Amino acid sequence: MRARRILLRFPDEELERHFLLSYRAAARPWIRMSLLVALSTVLGFTVIDHWLLVGPRLARPDIWRFGLQLPLVLIMLVLTTPRLYLRWYQPAIQIAAPLFGIGTVLMAVEATPAQLPLVAARLLLAAFYFYFMLGLGFNAALRSNGVLMLAYALAALGGAIAVPVATYSLFVLLCANFIGGAGCYALEYANRVAFLERRRLAEVATHDGLTGLLNRAALEEQSRNLWRHAELAQLPVSVLLIDIDHFKSYNDRYGHQEGDRCLREVGTAVRGAARRRPLDVVARYGGEEIIAILIGSGRAEAAVAAEGVRRAVAALGIAHSASSTRPYVTISVGATTVEPGGDYSHERAVRLADRALYLTKAAGRDGWSFQDPQNEAAGSAAPAEAGAERSSIDVAAAPAAAPEPRAMDERQAAELLKTAS
Repeated sequence: MRARRILLRFPDEELERHFLLSYRAAARPWIRMSLLVALSTVLGFTVIDHWLLVGPRLARPDIWRFGLQLPLVLIMLVLTTPRLYLRWYQPAIQIAAPLFGIGTVLMAVEATPAQLPLVAARLLLAAFYFYFMLGLGFNAALRSNGVLMLAYALAALGGAIAVPVATYSLFVLLCANFIGGAGCYALEYANRVAFLERRRLAEVATHDGLTGLLNRAALEEQSRNLWRHAELAQLPVSVLLIDIDHFKSYNDRYGHQEGDRCLREVGTAVRGAARRRPLDVVARYGGEEIIAILIGSGRAEAAVAAEGVRRAVAALGIAHSASSTRPYVTISVGATTVEPGGDYSHERAVRLADRALYLTKAAGRDGWSFQDPQNEAAGSAAPAEAGAERSSIDVAAAPAAAPEPRAMDERQAAELLKTAS
């Protein structure tokens, strides 16, 4: 863990990925501005070199300036456009930055002894630019500056730069790297701490303090985005409404502290059994009710999820002597699946799932019922036994052939996850 901290990397790969996405997205406007400044600097040094550094050997530096550095800056500017930035900028800048530094070293090699101290001073600008202005992480910036120093040292060893000047310049560059590297490290460390603090605040604001599930407000906010984009992708959405059976009696018999513990354990079990895809959402709906929204799940998958959460809670074996259903804690589940087209909305799905939940309770609890949207107008349907257990209940009025569930491919999931977050 300590090594991870020194290397500035979260142990959790998913957390690291979210940090990088968040940091890079926020940094894009500043990076674009910094690249515009870099472009102005390259052009400015072109003017000042031809004005002040009068003498031979100016033609070849112009080759590195216009043939290497200027194209690199322009390419990086193009890659900061929203369509290209998140995918291409970071891989490209980690190649372009060292190349830009090598171009500066090549320009120093071409300078006369009188010009060299002035040209070599640009290495300091490049070093600090790598650390602070291009959106590079500490490790990437350190690598880029390492390449810059190595190129300058090799030029000195090859006799292209006078040893006294090269030694002095390398020492100054080393000091600049210590200063810039320390500042870059501290800045990234502070950004990571701030990210964790924002994440904790978001957890508090969006999650129920007792169960750790999403709270009602966060559910309403997320569900709008999820439903809208599921509709665009033409995906079915299943909703499960889950209620703990005889929970008031449990509180009366065992006390509210035990009731809280029961809610936590049931919430954890439901979340583990219901969530099968990255976009599936499980939230505390109110009191002892829990809701699960399963994006891309058809009727067959909703049935599997409903029975799965029922079995998961029963497997907890939480004693409930005040229950008239079982001697342990059980749940009732109402399920429905809404296909794209017509009234395709969160409100309708919840209404249908609530009706199915009522049917489950009317049939004796500890089970699940499925309300087919096509039979919504009928208002009710007789639940049927499913297998040997009364606890697996299905509404008999379902169509004879249920539509095949349509799986959500990785591209759709990635797009929806990016938008929902």
